[in-house]
Amino acid sequence: MMTLKRLDQEDARILIEGAAAKSREIGIPMCIAITDESGNLIAFERMDGGKITSITIAQDKAYTAAAARKATHEYNAACVPGNLVFGIHTSMGGRLCVVGGGLPITVDGEVVGGIGLSSGTPQQDMTCAQAGIDYFNIDRG
Repeated sequence: MMTLKRLDQEDARILIEGAAAKSREIGIPMCIAITDESGNLIAFERMDGGKITSITIAQDKAYTAAAARKATHEYNAACVPGNLVFGIHTSMGGRLCVVGGGLPITVDGEVVGGIGLSSGTPQQDMTCAQAGIDYFNIDRG
């Protein structure tokens, strides 16, 4: 039998709070998604001004990061013509996202969820996602 660590609603709120704070700091309202370790959505916030198209993108970034246990920008770097992984972004009904901004959330070396942000540039999304994780880690500290 397996024992799993899983994010709860309080953890999700902390992750969103940290990501939203960084988003406000850089002046880009974001869509922020938090998933469990399987990529299933447990919390979502669309900040005032977050792009409507970013709702699905943020959720797909969080899904990819958690379920694949890999940051979306890592897939982006590998998903180029000629590489064996090229085309993976078309799998799973197009849900696997290769745009930067999705990060796995780990606790004690184990992936417990994913965070995905969208509305800024990929780098801005990545920065805010990392800020959410950093805030979560400080809170757990």
